Amino acid sequence: MPEIPKKQKAQVIEKTGGPVEYKEIDVQQPGPDEVLVNIKYSGVCHTDLHAVNGDWPLPTKLPLVGGHEGAGIVVAKGNLVTDIEIGDHAGVKWINGSCLACSFCQQSDEPLCAKALLSGYTVDGTFQEYCIAKAAHVARLHKDIPLDAVAPVLCGETPQSLRNVRTGCGTDLCVAGITVYKGLKESGARPGQTVAIVGAGGGLGSLAQQYAKAMGLRTIAIDSGEEKKKMCLEQLGSYAFVDFGTSQNVVKEVQEATEDGLGPHAVILVAVNEKPFQQAAEYVRPRGTVVCIGLPAGAYLKAPVFESVIKMVTIKGSYVGNRKDTAEALDFYRRGLIKAPFKTVGLSELQKVYDMMHEGKIAGRYVVDTSK
Repeated sequence: MPEIPKKQKAQVIEKTGGPVEYKEIDVQQPGPDEVLVNIKYSGVCHTDLHAVNGDWPLPTKLPLVGGHEGAGIVVAKGNLVTDIEIGDHAGVKWINGSCLACSFCQQSDEPLCAKALLSGYTVDGTFQEYCIAKAAHVARLHKDIPLDAVAPVLCGETPQSLRNVRTGCGTDLCVAGITVYKGLKESGARPGQTVAIVGAGGGLGSLAQQYAKAMGLRTIAIDSGEEKKKMCLEQLGSYAFVDFGTSQNVVKEVQEATEDGLGPHAVILVAVNEKPFQQAAEYVRPRGTVVCIGLPAGAYLKAPVFESVIKMVTIKGSYVGNRKDTAEALDFYRRGLIKAPFKTVGLSELQKVYDMMHEGKIAGRYVVDTSK
């Protein structure tokens, strides 16, 4: 194993609002229950941009190294770590660590732990060459899984601590692989049923369509633009596409896209804007479920009370997957059922990715190579 350097390159936020600065910082040493992962690749997600801008009512660590979708190699570990070895491949996710002792951790709801550590938000994340994480929470990656391709699949969480704050359901998120897989499970949709994916052309949406297909679900993609339409229908397995940018009546079009015209059995919201959260309850079918995953800043949910009651609509939030959900989501990927469309750029180009993200010009995911 190569010698661990004292210094490394990282993208650092010195103040809320940015910009990110590509600079040299110290390499940290792992604590007794931690590992040090040499991050090779890290996915980039809207949650990272929210952290830069301070969009959520949860203080970020400052200065901060963002990122929460890192894949790499374990190069050091604490003396209490016995179930992962130096040289193993590992993934650093949104949940960097939790107490493992509270009632939530004990029932496998560790993302709800009040003491959860959040990668790239309350602790330094994966936009650096060497990253610290609690050994219990790193994803175990088989060495036959390409580290660049698996990075976006690790995207799986958004600030749990927000559960104590009334913000509605909104951030756009990191739902990537693990998060959208968890959301689909929470929807209760069964094989053969139809799920609408709102924000289908983004990073989370592109993965949600594939997980839905792998789980035996039929998907309607909702997004805007010809590039995203082509990707959803030709590459990601959706059988219908509704363009909210050109549609005269999104509610009607989504319902008409289902066989019986009653609407999808579930709606998975990974959109980055508030409006889709106001529409979903109108087009979901009776006894359908609306699952909120995305977290647009300052957004609120809104649904017609009368129709929601007489249709017996369920509206719920889905945060992120636990460690078991992570293992299941990665198994789908390892079996070749999930492919995350991505483009790779150097870590030094992170600000350009943020700029494209802000302008809504990204289809699929971007992955940064920490060596460039």
